[in-house]
Amino acid sequence: MGAFVALGVIWGSNFIFMKWAAETIRPGQITLLRVLFGLLPVLAYGAARGVFRRGHVRYAHHYLVMAVLATSLYYFAFAAGTARLPSGIAGALSGAIPLFSFVAAAVFLRSERVTALRLLGVLVGFSGVVLIARPWEASGAVDPVGVGLMLLGSASVGLSFVYAKRFLSGLAIPAAALTTYQMGFGLLVLLAVTRFDGVTEIVHDRRALVGLVVGLGLLGTGVAYILYYFIVEELGAVTASGATYIPPVVALAIGWLAVGEPLVWWDGLAVFLILVGVVILRIGGRPAPATPPPT
Repeated sequence: MGAFVALGVIWGSNFIFMKWAAETIRPGQITLLRVLFGLLPVLAYGAARGVFRRGHVRYAHHYLVMAVLATSLYYFAFAAGTARLPSGIAGALSGAIPLFSFVAAAVFLRSERVTALRLLGVLVGFSGVVLIARPWEASGAVDPVGVGLMLLGSASVGLSFVYAKRFLSGLAIPAAALTTYQMGFGLLVLLAVTRFDGVTEIVHDRRALVGLVVGLGLLGTGVAYILYYFIVEELGAVTASGATYIPPVVALAIGWLAVGEPLVWWDGLAVFLILVGVVILRIGGRPAPATPPPT
């Protein structure tokens, strides 16, 4: 239980670290540094477990697709979206990941059952997203571009679950190995497309630097993956996927209590609706694939 709660808190705190880093460097640079420092503990963990095999190279094309969907695009969209939104709102929107995962599975996997109850779950969950976005407000209290970027990141990682289920689940590649390959390819992609001018500005903001390297990279990406594997082995994948319920609440609480971000009652209601939608999806049928984990 301690690891379960720790994982949810680590994931929920990611958004304030992204917000701080976005004050000094670009979202692409945040993503690159996050993946770089997150790869280190995962690589060490995989090496200690002896999970790497030379034969795994034959599936490099799958690792590249996963690198884009579940690492590069996913982390970039979240970093760019969080830069435009209060960190708590960004974290709340991340709760939509299981909703996108189900929609993608329903479209691309024949084995995924679409029932009236599960459709209700999707509608309830996305009503929470709409309540956060509040498109009817002319004042623009919530940046619609930021909301769109958060939903893009959620959809990207949701598609990655389906891709992993369709092409990787039968290959018997250990999760630590798959994640290392995925993040390694993601790092290469980011190195090819990221602009480096101004990246050193973050060293002048100690809070942002420590938050990015330690909070977002080493803990929020690397250690979080390791904790996820531990929970899956001890409690099972379905229970482990329940850790995704915690980050939206943690992110809202940190934004409101720690940094004074404005919070109104319908933000809490929106998070509640998103989580209720996810719970209905779980009750209505088999859960969406839970590997690799969201952040």
